[in-house]
Amino acid sequence: MKKKAFAILGSTGSIGKSSLNVIKKLKDTKVELIFADKNFREILKQIRIYKPRIVVVNSFKTFIKLKNIFKKKVKILNDYKESKKYLKKIDITISAIPGINGLEPTIFFTEISKKVLIANKESVICGWNLITKIAKKFNTKLIPIDSEHFSINFLLKNYLPDQISKIYITASGGPFLNLDKKSFKKVQPSQAIKHPKWKMGKKISVDSATLMNKVLEIIEAVKLFSINLDKFKIIVHPQSLVHSIIELKNGLRIFLYHEPDMRIPIANAIQDSNKNLEIFDFNYKGISNKLTFLPIDKTKFPAEEIIKKINVNNSSPILLNAANEIIVDQFLKKKIKFIEIFKYLKLFLNTIEYIKTSKIKVNSIEQVRKLDLIGRQLILKLINSNV
Repeated sequence: MKKKAFAILGSTGSIGKSSLNVIKKLKDTKVELIFADKNFREILKQIRIYKPRIVVVNSFKTFIKLKNIFKKKVKILNDYKESKKYLKKIDITISAIPGINGLEPTIFFTEISKKVLIANKESVICGWNLITKIAKKFNTKLIPIDSEHFSINFLLKNYLPDQISKIYITASGGPFLNLDKKSFKKVQPSQAIKHPKWKMGKKISVDSATLMNKVLEIIEAVKLFSINLDKFKIIVHPQSLVHSIIELKNGLRIFLYHEPDMRIPIANAIQDSNKNLEIFDFNYKGISNKLTFLPIDKTKFPAEEIIKKINVNNSSPILLNAANEIIVDQFLKKKIKFIEIFKYLKLFLNTIEYIKTSKIKVNSIEQVRKLDLIGRQLILKLINSNV
């Protein structure tokens, strides 16, 4: 039997590592390509364990170091587009490069893959119409694997959009769920990146601490499932066991329950089925703990205020995503305070420049790049004028 060939975009991140862990335990699979940035030790480790035929390294310094070690044994590339010379077709690509930087590689690999599992929310937020256009042309199947969207996708299989009253996306509440708002002034980056349930990168961990990740996830869900924005609501669920809830017009509420382990949605998406999928011992303990669902404290987390100002069909999500990336970066560099994150987001969304630019319809990757740059420049200008 021919082995399924995988490409892992963002192989050294938490989702990339989880994906490799899953692939290793599945039969008849091979890692054809890994794509990473600059984590030399982790890339070296992955090459030795998974033996990919092609390794794409974004950092030139790391690329040179690896090139000198492997010489001709492994194809070490500094530009992912060069991989097309050595690849005919990938069975499954897992897109997990964080941030807007993941968009162009996702589009590129959608063209040469049978199936793309998307964990990069920024790709969906900023360029979903571009990705779906390529997917349709090359008959590529697209599957979301973020736990919330995997859950919604699974639950929606048996229901039509007009049967749905509401879709709740759950939030753990992050590390500051029970912290008094007065203490937000003293929050340090080292505290904000410590998520109580998930092991993630710094940027997404800060988004989880502010609940901005839920704003982005709702925008993503609207694009993925073509369901109106007003049907989505954020609800706090500290146990992180239920990832979304579908409320039907007949009064029923349906949810999918699984442990907060990304290997579960990844493995199920790879198999395209939950039949005979027994590749891990997840130490399942059953639903013995109390499941808690709470409304958001809007004074601490004004995420829904942000959602109301977004037009998902125009360039608004691109600008918001760009601004948020810069704001989080400024916080991590200790140039702004944690409590100022939403202050700057609100200022940004009320500027004349944003209101005017957010009405643009986006039809090309060049437009995405340009709008992303506009968003970054605008928010930096606002921060520098207020510091």
